[in-house]
Amino acid sequence: MTAVPPLVLASASPRRVELLRQVGIEPAAIDPAAVDETPQLREQPVALAARLARAKAVAVAARHGGSFVLAADTVVALGRRILPKAETEAEARRCLNLLSGRRHRVLTAVCAIAPNGRHALRLVTTTVRFKRLEAAEIDAYAASGEWRGKAGGYAIQGRAAGFIAWIGGSHSNVVGLPLFETLALLRGQGYGGPQG
Repeated sequence: MTAVPPLVLASASPRRVELLRQVGIEPAAIDPAAVDETPQLREQPVALAARLARAKAVAVAARHGGSFVLAADTVVALGRRILPKAETEAEARRCLNLLSGRRHRVLTAVCAIAPNGRHALRLVTTTVRFKRLEAAEIDAYAASGEWRGKAGGYAIQGRAAGFIAWIGGSHSNVVGLPLFETLALLRGQGYGGPQG
């Protein structure tokens, strides 16, 4: 039996590692790509997610010849507006005020590169509706710090789960990696690594 080439995860996100482990995949290495994530002028949310996922995968594949490389990028969009990965409390509050009582989209582009250099990319969209948030709820969430580094200023797997009135599509996508589509993408690239 031939050895399966290793899988390298091009992400620093502990949530993505946890999600892969949940379906029995243990990356052989975790090697985040240092890619500038600033949106280009008038860049649409879908185009941004796809461009960043591809750029991350390509950068890491250059360092890991003979491996499968998996990269992803998640963008939270309100219409055409791209919400930031909140780094300050003020940013998180702005995001929560914008999301309050409205629907938004969580877009994740997943890019896989096979050892032979073949690329494949999938884009998954989940629609999420927040309830109307009270000022006290925003204050409490801002104080929690849970928003730090999260696209759109919230983490569905934490306290913000209580803000979500409705979700249409992949729940794991909102956490950071759409599992069903990621597994299909890896299988399509020939990855049949350990899965349980």
